[in-house]
Amino acid sequence: MIPADARMIPTEAAVAAAVAVAEEHGVRVREPVILRDSFNLRVHLRPAPVVARVPTVTALGRARPDEALRRELDVVSYLHRQGVPVVPPSELLPAGPHLRDGVAISFWVHVEHDADHRPTPDVAGRALAELHEALRGFPGELPYLGPALDEPVRLLELLDGEVEPGALALLRDAHARLPARLANRLDGRLDGRLDGRPAQAVHGDAHPGNLLATPSGLLWNDFEESMAGPVEWDLACLLRTTRLDGRAAVRAYGWDPDDPGLRDLMAARALQGTLWMLVRALGMPSEADSARAALEAWLRDPSGARR
Repeated sequence: MIPADARMIPTEAAVAAAVAVAEEHGVRVREPVILRDSFNLRVHLRPAPVVARVPTVTALGRARPDEALRRELDVVSYLHRQGVPVVPPSELLPAGPHLRDGVAISFWVHVEHDADHRPTPDVAGRALAELHEALRGFPGELPYLGPALDEPVRLLELLDGEVEPGALALLRDAHARLPARLANRLDGRLDGRLDGRPAQAVHGDAHPGNLLATPSGLLWNDFEESMAGPVEWDLACLLRTTRLDGRAAVRAYGWDPDDPGLRDLMAARALQGTLWMLVRALGMPSEADSARAALEAWLRDPSGARR
């Protein structure tokens, strides 16, 4: 049963809300151009060098999408102050998060980038190592493995009655077993505290698609799933990418891609990704085939290992 507060934000409403908030803060928008419409909507508010980010599918899967935007802004603002190469929040207006008619919005600097560029494994691995070094100093509070452990609870609720019961039962069982599996990996504690355990602030979605090739170099982007966790979570994201040789990238990071400690995190990442693909298809029926393919791949191998 879909939760009563679940709401997929229509594209037109998302664009209108972003334009209205920007213009209220003195940013004149003549030509809003959609850059990407997937789990979130990104709109270039031309001619201003500003991109609005609006949760659409993720608003369906999160009771408070503005909280994810707030965490992202906090983490990226910290990194930007430290001189870390990131796409920064906009300074032409308050970056947010803003709420307009139930629509959450944040504002970012528009950067030109080559969407077809793929970093080499060595470059991606070293970039992630440098990012983690910077994130060790992040002073704020983040949910401990929240996108991996907490958010799937709501996603599974959304999928009740939408996915074949047998498959849904397997997804639920896999999620129910994650806390014990991950607690065993992390000293038996999942309390979200960064108190000397092998955990810190991590990107949360550290695949090469979030490393943008710009005229000023590579910039990290899309920190909405930032959380407290082990660095192995981001390494699992890198291992599971199809954009480059993940094993080579993890070796360049300085980690053994065959480390047994990565296995449970890869399984958690695979489950998380499958659930989001299925939920996206609820709001975007054109993505149904992709969602079915993701589910079938997970059913064949829920370990998350790339073969």
